[in-house]
Parts: sequence; structure tokens; C-alpha cells
Amino acid sequence: MNALLELIRARQSERTAYDPGRVVTQDQLDLIIEAARWAPTAHNMQNFEIVVVDDPAMLQAIGAIETRTSAVFLRENARQLSATEAALRRRGAGVMASMFPPAWRAPDADFEAIAAAAPPVPLSHSLQGAPCLLLVLYDPRQRAPASKGDVLGFISLGCVMQNLWLAAGSLGLGLQVLSVFSGAAAEAGVRRIVGVPAELKIAYALRLGHPAADHPYVRVRRPPERFVHRNGYAGG
Repeated sequence: MNALLELIRARQSERTAYDPGRVVTQDQLDLIIEAARWAPTAHNMQNFEIVVVDDPAMLQAIGAIETRTSAVFLRENARQLSATEAALRRRGAGVMASMFPPAWRAPDADFEAIAAAAPPVPLSHSLQGAPCLLLVLYDPRQRAPASKGDVLGFISLGCVMQNLWLAAGSLGLGLQVLSVFSGAAAEAGVRRIVGVPAELKIAYALRLGHPAADHPYVRVRRPPERFVHRNGYAGG
């Protein structure tokens, strides 16, 4: 149990560039996929498919796809930022503002204007040399029985993500979730390149590899007394 907790505590988004010369081996992929295979899913539906992309030419083609930052992302992201490490530790949630460009940090900024003025960004900026990309797909036509909005289905996709992440961490691999791949522009381009069927959607993508350098950053969590309520909700 201590080993499992240590693995969970050590898990983090490896946002730094990866070494494109250090591949993810087939043995490593097999173990990671096996972990995903046993992820709990609502009613054992297993409503997911995984596309492994490790062909350099295909990764290059995906990296050339251009996307734009949305005003919605900028606005909602700003609410999660703390200006100082002390403020972040007091809050116990969110991330440091210094991880993002200055224009993105002010909660009252004109995010529509910022998004409109920002140039398109290729997905290569997100891939950052990753030698392997996992695309996790799902079929939106299916849902867990009586699950409004398919909440249980999305929880299941989260369980798949957690299993993939912990398996990668146990193998010494870096991993970062790339939500940009589920956006309309990125998804359309990726769909053409890898041949995703029309009935499937991209839930998220994961970049896998060996970080080229250490990228330490402040990670915080709320203490249990701030979110655990016993025998009734005590306020928050």
C-alpha cells in the first residue's frame, strides 16, 4: 500500500520537452495498455479505443495541425491561478500563474480580445518532441444505462486515464494529458491523419516519453479536513 500511495503522490504532468530519441518500447506499451484494459468502466461497457501513434512521419503531420486558444479556456483558466507560491499553498488547489503567459493571468482581462489577437499554434508545441502519442476515443452514441449526460461514461474514461498514468509512472515514463486534441480544430485534423471513424470522438490524448530535463513545479493538495465530511456535510 505504501508503494501504491508513493506512486500516486509522485504522479504529475510532465510538461517539459521529451527526448525524441528515446522511444517508448513495445514492452512498455504492452504493460501500459494492459493497465488500461483493466480500468473500471460503468456496466463493464469498456467504451473506449486507444490509438497508439509512434510513427515519426505521422507525429510530424499531427504536429503541423494549427489550433487557436479559446477565450473560454483563458477565462476559466485564470480562475485557477495563484500569483505566488505562498498563495497557492494556502489555497491548496490550482496552479501557479507563472506557468502561463502574462496576458493570461489577470482574471478581469479581455480574454475575447486576447484570443482573437493570438496567432494559431501548431500541435507540435503541445507534443514537444514526444515519441509516442496515445489517442483515447469513445463512442458518444453509447452511454451507461440511466446515466444523464453519460456522467458514468466520462468517469470511466477518467479511470482509463488514471490507469494509463500510473502504469507509465511505474515504468519511469513521463506523461501529459493534452485536452487540446478534443477541440474541434485539432480533432478534425487528427481524424483525417489517423483515420478515426466518424462515429468516434477523441476524449483526450496523452503524450508519452522520457523528459529531456527536470521540470519541477509546486504541486499542492487540500488537507483531508478541508474536503472530508463525516456523518453530514459541514460546509466548505
